[in-house]
Amino acid sequence: MSKTTKETAKNATRTIHRTIQAIEGSGLDKAPTGIAGFDEITFGGLPRNRPTLVCGGPGSGKTLFGLEFLARGITEHGEPGVFVSFEETAEELAKNVKSLGLDLPDLIARKKMVIDTLRVDREEYLETGDYDLSGLFIRVGCAIDSIGAKRIVLDSMEALFSGLTDHMRLRSEIHRLFLWLKDQGVTAIVTGESLESSGKTREGLEEFISDCVVYLDHRVNDTISTRRLRITKYRGSFHGTNEYPFMIDESGICVLPVTSLNLIYKATTDRMSTGIASLDGMLGGKGYYRGSSVLVTGTAGSGKTSVGAHFIHAASRRGEKCLMWSFEESEHQIVRNMRSIGIDLEPSIKAGSLKILTSRPLIFGLEMHLGVIHKEINAFDPRCICIDPISNFTGAGTVSETKVMLTRLVDLTKSKGITTIMTYLIRGGMPAETTDAGVSSLMDTWIVLSDPEFNGERNRILSVLKSRGMPHSNQLREMLLTSHGVELILPYLGPSGAVTGAARKSVEASEKALAVAQQIKIMKKKRDFESSRDLIEAKIKMMRSRLQSQEQSLALEVSQAKTRDDVKTEERSRMGATRAPAPDQKAQEL
Repeated sequence: MSKTTKETAKNATRTIHRTIQAIEGSGLDKAPTGIAGFDEITFGGLPRNRPTLVCGGPGSGKTLFGLEFLARGITEHGEPGVFVSFEETAEELAKNVKSLGLDLPDLIARKKMVIDTLRVDREEYLETGDYDLSGLFIRVGCAIDSIGAKRIVLDSMEALFSGLTDHMRLRSEIHRLFLWLKDQGVTAIVTGESLESSGKTREGLEEFISDCVVYLDHRVNDTISTRRLRITKYRGSFHGTNEYPFMIDESGICVLPVTSLNLIYKATTDRMSTGIASLDGMLGGKGYYRGSSVLVTGTAGSGKTSVGAHFIHAASRRGEKCLMWSFEESEHQIVRNMRSIGIDLEPSIKAGSLKILTSRPLIFGLEMHLGVIHKEINAFDPRCICIDPISNFTGAGTVSETKVMLTRLVDLTKSKGITTIMTYLIRGGMPAETTDAGVSSLMDTWIVLSDPEFNGERNRILSVLKSRGMPHSNQLREMLLTSHGVELILPYLGPSGAVTGAARKSVEASEKALAVAQQIKIMKKKRDFESSRDLIEAKIKMMRSRLQSQEQSLALEVSQAKTRDDVKTEERSRMGATRAPAPDQKAQEL
C-alpha cells in the first residue's frame, strides 16, 4: 500500500470518528435500557422522554423487552416504571418472567413499579359510543403520578385497538397516543405485532410517528431457530444498522453486538508457550502472542485436539484460568484421551483453573452458542480459551452467518486480551490451506496439520502457515503422538521430497548401514595401508641391515688389504736390507 493510500485511509477513519462524535454530542439524552448489548449498539439506550416502538411476531420477545427495560431502569438507574398490559394480568406477567430473574412482586411492593391490566372488550365501546382514549390517558396518568414514573410500557397496540374498524379514526388515535406519551415526559415503549410478509405493523403508521423503532425477529432455518434484533429507525442518533443476534436465557435478553468495530483492541508483545517445546521453537522460540487468536486446521485424527490440549494444560498448570469447549467429546472422554499422550487435565479441573464445557452444536442456534460463550467468559474470566472444533458451527447456520458469528467471537476474545486457540476440521478432498467458513484471515497464527498416505501408511505432518508479527519456521515437521506428549521431528529431505514414518526410518536405516559399510571400508583400507607400511618398513630395515653388513665387509676388506700392503711393504724393506752388502766387505773386494 502506498503512502498516499495509507494517508487517505487514515483520513477516512478520522472523518467517521468525527461524524459519530458530532452526532452523539448533539445533545440527545438517552435512557439506558440495562439490556446486555443493546445499549452498545444504540450508543446509550432509547431516546429519553420519547416513544419507542418495539415490534415483532408472536414469541419474538416484545413483552420481555419492555419488562426488562422497566426492571433494569428501577434496579440499575432508580427510575420507577409503569407497565400497562392489555392482554395479561400482573400475576401472569410475574410468573412468566420469574424464571428470568425478574422479581416483579418485590418491585411492586416497594412502589417502584405499577402493573395495570386493562381489558378492552369491543362490545363495551360499541354500545357506549365512539372509541376514545381519554379514559386511558387519565388512568395511566394517575399510575405515573402515583410512583413518579420515568418509564412506561404499553403492551400491545393490537390488543388496544383490536376492535376498531374505522381506519381513519384508528390512525388518529394512534397518533394521539404517541403525542400524549411525549407530553408526559416519560421514556415510553409501545409494543406492536409485525406482519411476516413485510416486517411492518398492521397499520404501518407507528413506524413513522415513533422516534425509535426496534424490530425483533424469531425465525427458523433448517430446523434451527434464531433470534435477530434490528434498529430500523432512531431519530437524531447514530446507531448500529445491522441485524444482531440476541438470546433469552435465565438472565433475560442479551444482544450480541459486533465488538471492536473500529479494531481498537491492544496488542501486547508478551509471549506464552504452546505447551510443546519444539513448536515453541518453530515460533521464534517463545510461542504464541498473548491475546492472539490461533487456528489449528486438519483432517480427522490429525491431532488438532491434542495441540489445543497441550496449550490449555500448560496454561492451567501455570495457574491461568482456562476454558475449553468441546462439541464432539464429553469432559470425561477428553480427560481419558489426553492421558494417553501424557496430558493429565484432571488436577487443573479440580484446582479450578480449567473448566471444560461440552454440548452438541445443533442443540441451538449460532446466537445462543455465542451468547453462552460470552456469558461464560464474563463469569469465569479466563485468560486462555480452546474451542474444539469451530467447524461444527456451520451446521447451525449458513456459511456467512457462521463467519459473522466467529468474527464476533474473535473480536470479543481480543478485546478482553484472551489467548484463543480454535480447531477446524478439514473435510476430505478439501485443500489443507482452506476452511469452509473462511475464518483463516481473522487468525494471527495458523497451524496446518495433515496426514498424507505414503507407502501404505499415514503420518502426521505439522507446519506453520502464518504467524503474524514474529519470525517462524517454514519447514514441515513430522508430528508424533507419544506417551509423553506431542513430539515434532524433522522429516527426511531427499531428492523426491520429505519422507516420513516407516519410509523415513527405512531411509535412516539405509543411510546408517551405508555409513557403517563406508566406515568398514575405510577401516579396511587403513589396515591395508598399515600392513603395507609395516612390510615396506621391514624391507627397508632389512635392506639397511644388508647394506650395513656389506659396508662392514667392505671396510674389513679394505682394512685387511691395507694390512697386507703394509706387511708386504715391510717385508720388502726387510728383504732389501738383507740382500745389500756390508760396507767392509765391499772395501775388501776392492
